[in-house]
Amino acid sequence: MQKSAPAVPTPGMLITFEGGEGGGKTTQVARLRERLSKAGRDVIVVREPGGTVISEKIREILLDKQNTSMAYTTEVLLFQAGRAQIYREIVLPSLAAGKMVLMDRSRDSRVVYQGMVGGFGRELIDQLNDISTKNTLPDLTFLLDVPPKMGLARQTANGEVNRMELQGMDFHTSVNAAYQQLAKEDTKGRWVIIDASADLEAVEKEIWKKVSEKLTNV
Repeated sequence: MQKSAPAVPTPGMLITFEGGEGGGKTTQVARLRERLSKAGRDVIVVREPGGTVISEKIREILLDKQNTSMAYTTEVLLFQAGRAQIYREIVLPSLAAGKMVLMDRSRDSRVVYQGMVGGFGRELIDQLNDISTKNTLPDLTFLLDVPPKMGLARQTANGEVNRMELQGMDFHTSVNAAYQQLAKEDTKGRWVIIDASADLEAVEKEIWKKVSEKLTNV
């Protein structure tokens, strides 16, 4: 009796959500997860910083409003430490198992916040990102673009104010511009800019359209 060929594993897919504060990243990650799960996909959702026991402890330190004296180098390395842990513990094993991984922020956030706006240098942050992610790039990155003033107003209305949101408007405007620059420099087609000032349902439908197209072409 002829043996059947072993099943070919479905390749995993990494989708990240990026953008300034108040763009609705967490909400849209949850909505996409629901759609994918209904479509029969095995989905893992993680956030940065956070996602594991160790990474969540690092998150608490990074976002604590009391930690205003944190040295900038400390911040940079803590973010990378949290990322290294989550990639090795969750992201990379999940991708290897053919699962879809949705991330609320990832390596591009560090390029923007610390490499471009913070002045640490894009090249150095990219090198650190390659180490912490084992040279892993997202398959698809959604930039949820919202005017900084609107985004911060949303965060305040939701009572979600952390150390990052205490930065001045000039900082958040620079973050927005840096994200736009990164997306425009993309030559691999992984960045998708979404107008996050639109209502939640419209944003959700646009994201699902792009994800469906990506899945069809896998």
